[in-house]
Amino acid sequence: MKNLFILLAATLLLACGSPEKPGENPEELTINQEIPELSIADFDEKAGEFVNSDVMISGIVDHVCKHGGKKLLLVSDDGDVHITSDERFDDALIGEEVKLIGTVEEFRVDEGYCMQMDEDNIKSHSEGDSDDELFESKKHSIQVYRDSMETAGVDHLSYYSLVFVSFENDEEKALEEESN
Repeated sequence: MKNLFILLAATLLLACGSPEKPGENPEELTINQEIPELSIADFDEKAGEFVNSDVMISGIVDHVCKHGGKKLLLVSDDGDVHITSDERFDDALIGEEVKLIGTVEEFRVDEGYCMQMDEDNIKSHSEGDSDDELFESKKHSIQVYRDSMETAGVDHLSYYSLVFVSFENDEEKALEEESN
């Protein structure tokens, strides 16, 4: 009888599994997830392979947006990458070399987008919200998009940026805390 009770208890424990922590789904957890590292020089060329995925990138903080501080420009001798965040970046980052993790975001310009820009430009001008110079400047910019698509033989142009996730050392701290 005692052996039957032990066997029943063991079966019950195995059937129930281990309790999950609130908000934790074991299928979503990955151990030592490798985050690809891109150079700023290769970012525009390779970012399309990583849309909606995290990548690591390093460079010098050239600029933190003065209007809210939620954008920064990361530069190297080979180019630049725009980073956006829900939180304000510290102005003290300007001039610092940083390594950060961000989610690749794609902005597409296609004929539909150009048509909407045309309509908005005409409306803005007709309502007196823009002068002739601004109207012509926007009209020229829209034509540049169209000409670029035609020259490249594509139906859209892709512009990539990163949505800030963490600085590399923040990620390392988070992984260390998870393992403890």
